[in-house]
Amino acid sequence: MAKPATKPKVESLPDNGKSPSKSSGPGDNRATADELKSYYREMLLIRRFEERAGQLYGMGLIGGFCHLYIGQEAVVIGMQANVHEGDAVITSYRDHGHMLACGMDPKGVMAELTGRSGGYSKGKGGSMHMFSREKNFYGGHGIVGAQVPIGTGLAFAHKYNGNKNVSLTYFGDGSANQGQVYEAMNMAALWKLPVVYIIENNRYGMGTSVERASATTELYRHGEAFGIPGERVDGMDVLAVREAGERAMEYARSGQGPYILEMQTYRYRGHSMSDPAKYRTKEEVDKYRNERDPIEHVRKRLIDGKMTDEAALKAVDTEIRKIVNDAAEFSQHSPEPDAAELWTDVLVGA
Repeated sequence: MAKPATKPKVESLPDNGKSPSKSSGPGDNRATADELKSYYREMLLIRRFEERAGQLYGMGLIGGFCHLYIGQEAVVIGMQANVHEGDAVITSYRDHGHMLACGMDPKGVMAELTGRSGGYSKGKGGSMHMFSREKNFYGGHGIVGAQVPIGTGLAFAHKYNGNKNVSLTYFGDGSANQGQVYEAMNMAALWKLPVVYIIENNRYGMGTSVERASATTELYRHGEAFGIPGERVDGMDVLAVREAGERAMEYARSGQGPYILEMQTYRYRGHSMSDPAKYRTKEEVDKYRNERDPIEHVRKRLIDGKMTDEAALKAVDTEIRKIVNDAAEFSQHSPEPDAAELWTDVLVGA
């Protein structure tokens, strides 16, 4: 029988009934210098990529919707630290960071944003609908909560095929109360499917705070009716995410069924590029930027621990900026898709 969901002692840090080394709170001294440098670089790539995507959108080079991941980088990078070959990843429309974390080429991602044939969906999917079978990334979905049943289906496929892989299924606080989410959780628990549900609680579903939209703000408890264990995690700390992800993925991978992780995180920008985010104060945003930034947290740890120096980190930033600039150049010079592409990729044959 699945163990019951645990209740945190404080809002952002869970009490898992485990030793301090297994806490989901800040600070995991087991991280090596190489690991921290890797996390720093990967989060910085997402940050710089998203900043450039915002610029291209402002220039009119990206059409449709564009939802940036700035501020939430620690969630996907911390989870990816535990991924095994063959594990599946699926998420909502705030998806660029997940693509990059899965190893998708920044050039292909940016080209898709600008609607070019060099993009991952040949310029036909845009920001919200990119896929890569090679990287086991299954979207990018524009319908709120629609990816959750699909992610559960990916977990069913893993179990049916008898492998030890898991499905990482991301969704936000705005999706947490969708009926299809609960239906998927019920099936996952009933069949003990290897799926980890990652709720990226950035505190606002579009422009509505989670307190105004959800009868209970303890979103990690949403699986209690089905016996699904869950915990709340400091989603601004990549090491806390990594630790919680290790527990959750091992639980699912070992055949015990689904697990819920509620990542308490924060997006610095509006819901999408068209959202001025007037529903929250500048002081609130600045507080997270100045006190809780996930990249700055790792940077400080590297410097304070004398694992690197400012010059080395500046070199990393220079390298990342070149990668992003190259991606932006590629995206603007890649040709637009031919009109005949309207009739391709409509049906996958058996």
